[in-house]
Amino acid sequence: MENSRRDFIKKSSVLTAGFAMAMSAKSYASILGANDRIRVGIVGFSDRVRQSLIPSFLNHHKELNFEIVALSDIWNRRREEGAAFIGEKTGKKDIFKARNNEELYEKGQFDAVIVGTADFQHALHCIEAVEAGKDAYIEKPFAETMEDNRRAYKAVRQSKRIVQIGTQRRSGGNYQKAYEFITSGKFGDITMVEMCWNVNQPGRWRRPQLVKEIRQEDTDWQRFLLNRPQVEWDPRKYLEYRLFYPYSSGIPSQWMCHQIDTVHWFSGYEFPRSVVANGGIYMWKDGRVNADTLTAVFDYGPKNDLSKGFQVLYTSRMHNEAGGIKELYFSNAGMINLDTNKVTPEGGLQAHFAKEMGMQANLLPEMSLASESEKVATGANTGGDPLTSAHIRNWMECVRSRKEPNASVRAGYCHSIATIMTTMALHTGKRVTFDDTLQDIVVS
Repeated sequence: MENSRRDFIKKSSVLTAGFAMAMSAKSYASILGANDRIRVGIVGFSDRVRQSLIPSFLNHHKELNFEIVALSDIWNRRREEGAAFIGEKTGKKDIFKARNNEELYEKGQFDAVIVGTADFQHALHCIEAVEAGKDAYIEKPFAETMEDNRRAYKAVRQSKRIVQIGTQRRSGGNYQKAYEFITSGKFGDITMVEMCWNVNQPGRWRRPQLVKEIRQEDTDWQRFLLNRPQVEWDPRKYLEYRLFYPYSSGIPSQWMCHQIDTVHWFSGYEFPRSVVANGGIYMWKDGRVNADTLTAVFDYGPKNDLSKGFQVLYTSRMHNEAGGIKELYFSNAGMINLDTNKVTPEGGLQAHFAKEMGMQANLLPEMSLASESEKVATGANTGGDPLTSAHIRNWMECVRSRKEPNASVRAGYCHSIATIMTTMALHTGKRVTFDDTLQDIVVS
């Protein structure tokens, strides 16, 4: 007992001395109080980070007592631009600039990270973050392969860190109202979902000027590739990665993952029973390998009861914007239109058709799902779209409360299953299913 007492006193003295001198980021993060400032690092100063994630963060950082203190980017130009941008927006001139993530986690003193790197890097950078003891906001898609998906999901679950996935519809008031209406039973069973995402933008995902300007010696190509094939330097794959598989699947991981995530959320089904898909490069013959046009059909429902479920039809084209972005949920009683944010009886079972079958009319009431303006900031709005701003805020609040955020790692794992299934169906032309036991995709 005396030895134990001496050991206890010795250990207590060491801990006290440690607190008096300095605290590691990991230990600091584990005891954050309501008034402690939470320090954040940025992993990858991408367009998404500059245009939306940092502005959204800055809408709330003063109120919630967060600050950006560090930045990692393997391209020296983006590293300097990122530090200058943060300094301009915050007045903070001493941003720690790391040449890579190893240096960031080894030398940086911070508690959480925002990851906005290339699509295929998200899962791997998530693993790095949580294994370093950091809470993390991870841009979507969560993963582009099932191997990365499983590894990252396991790492987060084991770490017990707070991780928010960037499918920001889950923080939108209109989507939350739609979820409540559907799960209340008032909507009836979902029988069909139709979704589209159409643009006509030749420059979408293109960076021609930057492709001309970047030099291999100014970045780290090997660190960029991570676990992808070790190919020769290609500035287009570095800067226009969304056009090139296996660095991105393009339409599925950029757009479809947002919309299919709402299907999982609203229905309670975590992934499709099956997917078939078709598409191609019908317009933009610019050397890309990812489709500019895609149609995918999903079957959702309980695996052991094929008599229950519904179909999802997803279409996307990048050469004609007619139809825009649509999310339509149908039941026998009407529909939810998440473009107009309205519940209507449109298409519901009319009385004269019901009567001849000995049934009652089945029509939804007309109602609005539009919510009051999202709380953006105390003071001026610094930018960022309202959904992303609300989503970043939810993550920041959960970092403090230690509650599960709106878009949990499970949600990210499951939207990745759906997008990877779609990519495999598109690439093979075959029907794709998911083996829940193996947690892997099966191509029929």
